[in-house]
Amino acid sequence: MAARIPPEERQTNLVVALMATEIGLTKQQILDNVSGYRQRAETGARVDALEKMFERDKDELRALGVPIETIGDSSDANDLREARYRIPKAEYDLPADISFSPAELAVLQLAGSVWGAESASADAQAGVRKIRALGIDGDEPIIGFAPRITTREISFAPLQTAIEECRVVSFDYLKPGEQSPRRRTMEPLALLDFEARWHVYGIDLDADDERTFLLSRIVGDVLVTRKSFAPELRDGAGDRALAGLAEVAERNTALLEITPGTEAALRLGRRATPEVQGFSVSYVDVHIFADELASYGPEVRVVEPIGLRDAVIERLGAIVAAHSPEEGRA
Repeated sequence: MAARIPPEERQTNLVVALMATEIGLTKQQILDNVSGYRQRAETGARVDALEKMFERDKDELRALGVPIETIGDSSDANDLREARYRIPKAEYDLPADISFSPAELAVLQLAGSVWGAESASADAQAGVRKIRALGIDGDEPIIGFAPRITTREISFAPLQTAIEECRVVSFDYLKPGEQSPRRRTMEPLALLDFEARWHVYGIDLDADDERTFLLSRIVGDVLVTRKSFAPELRDGAGDRALAGLAEVAERNTALLEITPGTEAALRLGRRATPEVQGFSVSYVDVHIFADELASYGPEVRVVEPIGLRDAVIERLGAIVAAHSPEEGRA
């Protein structure tokens, strides 16, 4: 089963798609190609349900100030059977006299990752969507923002509380390839967003060393204990964690062949470096990167390293097996 795309990501993908076209996209082109609708279609969602979803998204975006144009038949402007939709980029651009420093962009990116519909006003939601859709979030692809980075990570809130109160935490952590999770106890010093995923950085008390853990691999509840640690340990922790992850990414580079004009090209393009044969893209975790590449299907081919290529093939094989007819059936 395809992963469920959160509504806020689907709507931002729609904004990006409508900004990227001059002539506009038909409703069917949107449903067939824009991430969020396409996955629903692939899982057998009815066309009328997808059309209603698109209409709701369109209405919500317009309510947030997104100027979605509807272009009818040139001979009959009221004929909307083959209507095309677009967003004039000039009308959606930020004013020319507004600019952001790298530090300000980092704050905006973090805010966009954390805020949800329940915690931000309509004006704030509109601003965050505009920043994301315009692609001014530094190093991230314009529609690759935090597909799994939201406060839907159940471990986020207790870890944030523990950091603010300088409390030791413990949790079960499942590493790739292991059959059961291991208990970890740490002094959490910083939560950080890197490559569109939440990480917690701190001192692993069992290893007596600094460690970074991926929130999506935390199993079950986080226990915030009564044991405290010195607040000054948090000073500069986020910068140290980001530097460490960036160093790991520099050591891990994949050579990819990416089909032009696809979702993969859009998502990977801004963090890719052109090479003689394809593009090189740095990554931190081979398992997570293999998950991402496999989600693009035939739009990406891994040239090297072999370990990453094998991991992607394994995931694609598992998808094929999961959708193959059972033995004995046609």
